[in-house]
Amino acid sequence: MIDVRRGSDRYEGGDPAAGITTRHAFSFGPHYDPDNLRFGPVLACNEETLAPGAGFDEHPHSHTEIVTWVVEGELTHRDDTGEEGVVRPGDVQRLSAGSGARHVERNDGEGRLRFVQMWLAPLTPGGEPSYEVVRGIGDHAPYPLPAAGAVLHVRRPGAGERVPVPAAERVYLHVVRGDLRLDGEELGPGDAVRITGEKDLEIVAGSPGELLIWELPAAPAAPAPPAPAL
Repeated sequence: MIDVRRGSDRYEGGDPAAGITTRHAFSFGPHYDPDNLRFGPVLACNEETLAPGAGFDEHPHSHTEIVTWVVEGELTHRDDTGEEGVVRPGDVQRLSAGSGARHVERNDGEGRLRFVQMWLAPLTPGGEPSYEVVRGIGDHAPYPLPAAGAVLHVRRPGAGERVPVPAAERVYLHVVRGDLRLDGEELGPGDAVRITGEKDLEIVAGSPGELLIWELPAAPAAPAPPAPAL
């Protein structure tokens, strides 16, 4: 099954008055939709835009694998494990919240910050929090997320290039940029596709693009608590 979800149908959130705009792909906070709670272990895929000086003050997470991809600008991260740093386009950031972690996310730069943040439920809840940043991940370098039984593929096809979809039981695909085609469907920035039980699929790039593709386990991950409202 190929289930296309359009970027224009995302739930609008954030706090525009504070310089924060959020677009949610899944049920989140006050945007409760019992038919759109998760896809396999994927609990959230949020498109965030922060004006200079804006950000999320210290807030908690637990039993969640949080993976962040910066599209534009610089993201400043601080957490209560003592980790602090700046995440830039091309970097993959992971915060494993374990049994509980708190962090701050801000735009301390001079320009607009845009990033995609994805939350996945771990196979086994709990454990110690941990943090990692992979700088400048390569186009064909998969990023495994063993705690959730998932693998992230970052692909940046050129115009006319074909990108094979992983032959997994479940695949979640998010379009960051570009005009793409999948099985006759035209895809653009912000669109997402939830794929179940399909083989031999290819994405064709009509223009230079950027894709985040999750290769997901077949069995549902362990339940996670409801996402907090931000």
